[in-house]
Amino acid sequence: MNTLSYKTPSANKATVDKQWVIIDAAGLPVGRLMTRVASIARGKHKTNFTPHVDCGDNVIIINAEKVTFSGMKMEQKEYITFSGYPGGQKRSTPREVFAKQPRKVLENALRGMLPKNRLGRALFKNVHIYEGAEHPHEAQKPQTITL
Repeated sequence: MNTLSYKTPSANKATVDKQWVIIDAAGLPVGRLMTRVASIARGKHKTNFTPHVDCGDNVIIINAEKVTFSGMKMEQKEYITFSGYPGGQKRSTPREVFAKQPRKVLENALRGMLPKNRLGRALFKNVHIYEGAEHPHEAQKPQTITL
């Protein structure tokens, strides 16, 4: 009996096959979009997923300014930041953040869905978010995914 066939494959940095993926975010809800992006960036869609290894794909998100929120989240949801100083707590709504930098809303949602450790910080660097339809990653020949 061949016992080598029963071993569970464990991915490492050398054996991971990383692809480039492009997603058009126009008209998609933020939460549903970013859960799929976090899963792809983490590598959970692959058969050789290993929780402690960066085995996910590189994701390019275009048209970040055209995402939507369901319900009244655009006015009622709050982002809270704290500078560390007394009185340094600031609150803002997605509408206020969208007016300045639309990609910050998606980045905030993605950070909350990734692990809170050095692996999560490395995975976050594999996601590239752009406001318009243009991106500088044509040389990587990304595959388009429709959600």
